[in-house]
Amino acid sequence: MLKCSTSLWSADLANLASEIKRVEPFSERFHIDVADGHYVKNLLFFPDQVKALRPHTRLPFEVHLMTTAPEDWIEPFVAAGADGFIFCFDSTKRPRELLRTIKSFGKNAGVSLLITEPLDLLESCWEDLDILTIVGTAMGIKGASMDASVPGKIRQAREIIQRRGLKTVIEADGGIRRETVPLLGAAGVDYIVPGSLMFREDPKTMREWLASLNSAA
Repeated sequence: MLKCSTSLWSADLANLASEIKRVEPFSERFHIDVADGHYVKNLLFFPDQVKALRPHTRLPFEVHLMTTAPEDWIEPFVAAGADGFIFCFDSTKRPRELLRTIKSFGKNAGVSLLITEPLDLLESCWEDLDILTIVGTAMGIKGASMDASVPGKIRQAREIIQRRGLKTVIEADGGIRRETVPLLGAAGVDYIVPGSLMFREDPKTMREWLASLNSAA
């Protein structure tokens, strides 16, 4: 069954609390992109902001660190109320160590892979991986189309997870559109990261459509 880790980047940023309340009934968790202006050229979300938003929802906050030195951001966001972390695989030289650091705080730990990064890179990480985020567009770009390689990559990841008997959740982030979601669902993704699909459409209608895809699968 497809679930939603709703991206707050696409919300009305001047009214985040009310936007969270509006889509909360139609989301399983919230996806918070953190950008430091170095790893990507954006500046997005920060610990005090997340702390201020925390009382406005019961849903988990999933923090996606699009930053250099992601290890420096774990403790501040834990204190702010984050429930899980995803970091960019190429942003650290010690991904397995960082996964274990995150888990030591009792938080879900995951990595995101760029379009150009193969699953082979994760060989030493699978046993510590709660979440695998397959990025379908150039990092830090909103509104781009999903790369055609993504469904195949998800199928490959699903096969690895099943073969190894793991509980790793697969998430698709970037290019989440009406035309791409059925392809992602058929490939075996667990979560999508909807942005405009959630905030610019009626969220109830969107979730009814998503449920119809689940029923048809």
